[in-house]
Amino acid sequence: MATGKKNNGKFSWLNINVIATVLIVKFLILIFAAQSYQIVNDKPLLGTNSFLEIWHRWDAVNYLKIAQTGYTAVGEDRFLIVFFPFYPALVALLGIVIRDNLISAFFITGIASVALGLAFRELVRLDYSEKTAQLAVLFLFIFPTSYFLHIPYTESLFLALTIGSFLAARKRIWLVAGVLGALACLTRINGLILIPALAFEIWEEYRETRRFNWKWLLLVLIPVGFGAYLALNYFVTGNPTMFLIHQREHWFRYFRVPWEGIWETYRTIIYNSKVADAHMHGVQEMLFVLIGLFSTIFGWRYLRNSYRVWMVANWLLFVSSSFVLSVPRYTLTLFPLFILMALTGRRNWVTNIFLIVWSILFLSLFITQFVRGWWAF
Repeated sequence: MATGKKNNGKFSWLNINVIATVLIVKFLILIFAAQSYQIVNDKPLLGTNSFLEIWHRWDAVNYLKIAQTGYTAVGEDRFLIVFFPFYPALVALLGIVIRDNLISAFFITGIASVALGLAFRELVRLDYSEKTAQLAVLFLFIFPTSYFLHIPYTESLFLALTIGSFLAARKRIWLVAGVLGALACLTRINGLILIPALAFEIWEEYRETRRFNWKWLLLVLIPVGFGAYLALNYFVTGNPTMFLIHQREHWFRYFRVPWEGIWETYRTIIYNSKVADAHMHGVQEMLFVLIGLFSTIFGWRYLRNSYRVWMVANWLLFVSSSFVLSVPRYTLTLFPLFILMALTGRRNWVTNIFLIVWSILFLSLFITQFVRGWWAF
């Protein structure tokens, strides 16, 4: 009994450390963004709404519009069907109470980011030390595009659901893994990658027990989440795959072999006459393509089979497109990357300092770009 109490106390204290880490980073990001906006744009921010409004750009506008008016099959807003429904639905529900969807969106991402930090620490602790787990959480939340974990985007919610599903599968709580996986599929299309990834966790349990577990069948809940999204497409537009049509015709995005999109990114670096575009649409996109590729290859020996599947399939999804775009943001979903960064950092203090300083410098650069209304993935 005494041992159990001691472990519970330790568990609670370490979780407080994670929560504090997430909240401190969140606070500093929001304060830095406000200062950066005012200095760069030479404009004051007056009131809470203006403090948050600087993040209301790009996809955030679309998610809040869905939360406000829902989906439609007519007009310009018909293209919003390509955005998955779970995040804007949560924003809309909380917005009924708060009566401000922008503030509601920040509450949702705030809660999701804390849940993400706690779940990620617990997942890493299944294989590595507490210090490695804490460092992995830190690397996730100071990554150059980690500001997306704190603003009206789906990154924090999707990662919390995904890592929660992995954690439940690792602990053999298959019903929870299936439910969280289904919700992940209602949040982002790459939630479907949980199906082959978690199949390897089933294989691991079978290797241990040599017995069939009927609870494995609960993972069929994962594609049910995507099926609900297809049903939404059908209910709104009459076509269950309308989102693919709009992606191709309105955003000009469709599946291509990886090297074609990567080649176009290379051409952006070489031939774009605007230096800023060449760097943001070319150099940075290519850099993060390579980060994902090299971490998958060189980190292969350190990763579980399910993590390997997650890394490879997501990387292929990012680059198998008509053009490579937003890979620095999508790289956040490659959560084993942050485990590899923590392992590398713990072994070599010089590498640790390099990773921390690189992350914070480019995090600052990208935040400044984003809040001033310039493209930052």
